[in-house]
Amino acid sequence: MAEIGGPRDIVLLVDDSPEALGFLTEALEQSGYSVLIATSGQAALSIVERISPDLILLDAVMPGMDGFETCLKLKANPSVAQVPVIFMTGLTETEHVVHALESGGVDYLTKPINIDELRARIRVHLSNARSAQSARVALDAAGRHLLAMRSNGSVLWSTPQATRLVNAATGRDDGLDAISRTVRQWMERRQQPGFSRDASFMVDAAPSLQMTFLGAISNDEYLFRLTSATKRDDDVALRNAFGLTQRESEVLIWIAKGKSNRDIGEILGLSARTVNKHLEQIYVKLGVENRASAAVKAAQTLHEA
Repeated sequence: MAEIGGPRDIVLLVDDSPEALGFLTEALEQSGYSVLIATSGQAALSIVERISPDLILLDAVMPGMDGFETCLKLKANPSVAQVPVIFMTGLTETEHVVHALESGGVDYLTKPINIDELRARIRVHLSNARSAQSARVALDAAGRHLLAMRSNGSVLWSTPQATRLVNAATGRDDGLDAISRTVRQWMERRQQPGFSRDASFMVDAAPSLQMTFLGAISNDEYLFRLTSATKRDDDVALRNAFGLTQRESEVLIWIAKGKSNRDIGEILGLSARTVNKHLEQIYVKLGVENRASAAVKAAQTLHEA
């Protein structure tokens, strides 16, 4: 039950039956939850574009877009991808239960709904969701470049640091979409005999990015670490030409590629102040006064290398 006087958990109730909506809404509100109502899958998708619920109760059998398709589309939306979805339906065949779970549901209740059972399951899944969210917040605070993906290459979640790293490296605001193809191909290759699952691999859409598989979190949730990997030859060429440290050469490579200090900081996991400190040393060693001149000199050196 939600805390009295505290912020209420929001439950999105999706069902095309007015009777079911009325019955469940009353029961949930009496239990202390705020209830949003959608009478179709499309209406549910519209609601989550504006408000992120804490849990979704979803009828599996609805006209037009059924609950399974609705759940797949909900899970494709990063803002609600981690929100637990509990299916409700009169269908009890094993294939329907499997379909619900494969669509992204975390649980399955058969109609008629037992309110005490519903309350208990909501409490459990809200608690689990909070634990998972706390873990992601801890990873974010630690500055880890981590993301979880499905076997089809779609992103389940990503720490903010990983998102910014990918966006900076790809030059796109939707950079995570650009790495899906690479991950999907890696997933296909890992099924082949003799394939090393521990091997890191480069991202096609951003050659400067390297992904390392850390393990399977659940049935279709795979954890990866992102790192920035500069071309070894470029790195060596700049260090030899100007007497740079490895970190200075990495910063200079990104300067030559037109990246801002903020982007470079995100890519290399450095603070803006540290990037500036490296730039000061780079200017001295290259005998230049600004980033534009440094970029030109680096580009000329790499072209000749």
